[in-house]
Amino acid sequence: MKNEHVIFDTHAHYDDKAFDPDRDEVLSRLPEEGIGRIVNVSADEESLERVRAIAKMRPWIYAAYGIHPSECAQMDEVLLERVRSLLHTERAVAVGEIGLDYHWEEPARDVQKRWFREQLLLARQEHLPVIIHSRDAAQDTLQILKEMNAQEIGGVIHCYSYSVEMAREFVKMGFYIGIGGALTFKNARKVKEVAAQIPMDRIVLETDCPYMAPVPHRGERNWSPNLVYVAQALAQIRGTTAEEIADLTNTNALCLYRLSE
Repeated sequence: MKNEHVIFDTHAHYDDKAFDPDRDEVLSRLPEEGIGRIVNVSADEESLERVRAIAKMRPWIYAAYGIHPSECAQMDEVLLERVRSLLHTERAVAVGEIGLDYHWEEPARDVQKRWFREQLLLARQEHLPVIIHSRDAAQDTLQILKEMNAQEIGGVIHCYSYSVEMAREFVKMGFYIGIGGALTFKNARKVKEVAAQIPMDRIVLETDCPYMAPVPHRGERNWSPNLVYVAQALAQIRGTTAEEIADLTNTNALCLYRLSE
């Protein structure tokens, strides 16, 4: 893909320890690999400052601050206010990642729901979109978003894994659908159906790196340039080119995060 067709990676974790050996070198290479912008996303209390530091390193890296549902047992009002203060720092563009994850027993579902609502309220108060993590919790996620009038907040359902019908419900509320490496997996029937049927102006590309590397790098450390494989897979599904996908999803990501060209 030619470099003028830059890709926007809407969800990365370059603060992850997987990048500790060579983080600066990796980040330095991204522009020459066709990556135009990245949103680096926090997950727990420890990652908040690391995410801020990475956003300070490069002008094309943005930050999202929030506490992941699997980490929300550590949440209290003090931590919530710390997240709020970081949302006022340079290049903060979203609250996330937040949501519900019922794959594991802990934290208790009531605890997850409480802090999901609190962080949605925070996003509303700070006039920022949200990055939603939702795993094995489709109905509760949708119910809470409706209850909180999240169509007025906006955001993205990250690493989308549910049905086309559920995707349409989220899109109806004005949310974007985040698609990444899973689209290239042979058994990813649901994601492929969503990619085929959801309006193109509601799809954004994401790596979730260092996780979720696409074929042919599945199982390896993921990084933003691997989105070319996702763009190619989506182009094949939609009957267009990877360059067109890069351009369309870049435009969508700018709208999602309320950024100008």
